[in-house]
Amino acid sequence: MRITGISTHVVGTPWRNLTYVRVHTDEGLSGVGETRMLGRTDALLGYLREAEANHIAGSDPFAVEDLVRRMKYGDYGRAGEIVMSGIACVETACWDIKGKALGVPVWQLLGGRVTERVKAYANGWYTVERTPEAFHAAARRVVERGYRALKLDPFGTGRFELDREETLRSLSLVEAVRDAIGPDAELMVEMHGRFNPATAVRLAAELEPFRPSWLEEPVPPENLRALAKVAERTRLPIATGERIHDRIEFRELFESQAADIIQPDVGHLGGIGETRKLAATAETHYVLVAPHNVGGAVLTAASLQVAGCTPNFKVLEHFNDFADAEVKQLVRGAPEVVDGYFELPQGPGLGVELDVAAAAELPQRRARFDLWAEGWEKREQR
Repeated sequence: MRITGISTHVVGTPWRNLTYVRVHTDEGLSGVGETRMLGRTDALLGYLREAEANHIAGSDPFAVEDLVRRMKYGDYGRAGEIVMSGIACVETACWDIKGKALGVPVWQLLGGRVTERVKAYANGWYTVERTPEAFHAAARRVVERGYRALKLDPFGTGRFELDREETLRSLSLVEAVRDAIGPDAELMVEMHGRFNPATAVRLAAELEPFRPSWLEEPVPPENLRALAKVAERTRLPIATGERIHDRIEFRELFESQAADIIQPDVGHLGGIGETRKLAATAETHYVLVAPHNVGGAVLTAASLQVAGCTPNFKVLEHFNDFADAEVKQLVRGAPEVVDGYFELPQGPGLGVELDVAAAAELPQRRARFDLWAEGWEKREQR
């Protein structure tokens, strides 16, 4: 079996473009992968056009390791977000082809399942006014839908520091959400790399009464020593990793012991196999895995393949019950959250199929997501 070519399909929403890549073979089988780019979709498409000619066409889709190696290192330059995201789409599609050809789900090819259900947490649900009353009502809708975990960034446009007025406002939002979901549901607090270490440590102490399951990206992701400084001064678990695009770059994070949970994005880290390798390394450091997952149903299905065979897997993020829910309709067999959990996919490959005609009805948009703009949490077209 050989790859004859790829086709790309970009789906637009107000705040994100979802890029789907279908890999085609000379035996009629095709597979699909997905990533979500912010502000770099055209760059990704340009890279994929070159990679198709230089590396992908003519390759054996079963030889996933070889294809990833050539795409990552065969152009000499250091692979960053664009290259690793392109690799992720193609790599995931190859796993999909392999699973279909063999008649088994991908998790079966990665060592077999360690769980039948994967806990989900909701994101994208707080597209409301930034008041305790609005956040309380929105959080109630999440738990009424069966979720037992959710995440929010309550900090507005906070950057480096947060004055007392904004601190009290942010804490009031977290307090309202905790009240809405009750004492037993998991509450994750996202900081989006906003703060300097001193501010992050102060906020962590003030958040402790609400028992968050983690603080996510308390400081900008470029400086791991700053993250370690925060980790050393709080009792709350630290989560990070969505903006690290190469598993090798997690080495320093593990050595610093600055994170309790890592959040690789399957769509940016090079795909399913790369994420599974990273998870195995994390296990040796007693670190849990909770992938960043802000794409559509294909990326969710790919993340579930990793979840199914990963002993140190914690929970999977899910946007599409609350933000841009229409993107689920583009994929046949889209995973659904029932009573707070995903069932492990049982179909061959990823267990999903992209509806190309439906995807064409949501063309690429000039999507933007500016965390420093007032009202960013509403995720509206600007």
